[in-house]
Amino acid sequence: MHMDGKSGPNERVRQLRDQAEELERAAQHAADPEERQRLKDRALRIREKSEREYGRGSGTMDPM
Repeated sequence: MHMDGKSGPNERVRQLRDQAEELERAAQHAADPEERQRLKDRALRIREKSEREYGRGSGTMDPM
């Protein structure tokens, strides 16, 4: 793993997961079923993207 002075992959993973959690919380409070599903779908896509780009888990280890 290397750092180039910018936020590393761990920070990006945390940001993506935080964003997904926010969307999931918003979905829980959405009154409209279509809006709830849209928010859940967005959260799922963000989680899938973070796993695809950085691997499963916390992102603190390189995938084997």
